[in-house]
Amino acid sequence: MKGLLYSCCMLFFSLNAEPAIAQKRKIAYLSDKKALLEYFHYSGKVHPPIISGHRGTVENGYPENSMAAFAYVLKHTDAFFEVDPRLTKDSVIVLMHDATLDRTTTGKGKLSDYTYDELQQFFLKDNKGRITSHKIPTLLDALRWSKGKTVLNLDHKGVPLNMIAEVIRQSNNPVVMLTIHTPEQARFYLERDSRSMFSVHLLNDAAFTLYENAKIPWKNMIAYIGPRLTAENRRLMARLHEKGVMCMVSAAPGFDKLPTTAERTAGYRDLFKAGVDILESDLPVEVATALRTP
Repeated sequence: MKGLLYSCCMLFFSLNAEPAIAQKRKIAYLSDKKALLEYFHYSGKVHPPIISGHRGTVENGYPENSMAAFAYVLKHTDAFFEVDPRLTKDSVIVLMHDATLDRTTTGKGKLSDYTYDELQQFFLKDNKGRITSHKIPTLLDALRWSKGKTVLNLDHKGVPLNMIAEVIRQSNNPVVMLTIHTPEQARFYLERDSRSMFSVHLLNDAAFTLYENAKIPWKNMIAYIGPRLTAENRRLMARLHEKGVMCMVSAAPGFDKLPTTAERTAGYRDLFKAGVDILESDLPVEVATALRTP
């Protein structure tokens, strides 16, 4: 009973953090890799819930993987963003989740069949298929834009790691997170900079053991533990918290799809009540509203 009361108190204070506390923990204030690592370190202390915009957002008619979507979210809440770097025919890295253009742009066919200049004839579409005025951005432009505003978490969509590292260098923006699917990918970046920050797919105990045996530093990562909480990954979350690792769940394939705002709100709140540190969502502004609403 004491443990339950403590958990409830911690949730109350984290969801109703004093402005001064929230101000100190604003993602936009992260100016270097040391600050980035410290911000995403699990210490067991109360901290405001952290929101990750999945591909930015699909809210209010904004197209995914666009800087306009990022800017819209940041007007309403502090957040960082998972984005999807892909290569054009002429080796320019752009933001696009799908390998093809059809779903999210006015173009057709494979992205890799077009040069960057050729892609500029197309416009991005929102999640209802409506054409917007926005164009496909480059990763370099997005990283330069995000500096001092937010953090971009770069998913791995087949772009050679050395090319990603070079664009980060060109951007002069050190505050970047990298989604990692294998210890080898983590080691590539760590050999170049020991302060690299990762979002690691850690879905089960086998993955936990894999990274522990590979000696990938726990202090350099957050862990994506899946789209929902199960008995298994609740235990996994406890193990990761012992290592100082924040845990992230994605609402995109689950709670975001619920039919009513009330159902989604309850789902988002329940995840944070259960101890999740970071919630990734297609609807980050709605998540922020849910956490602020009594």
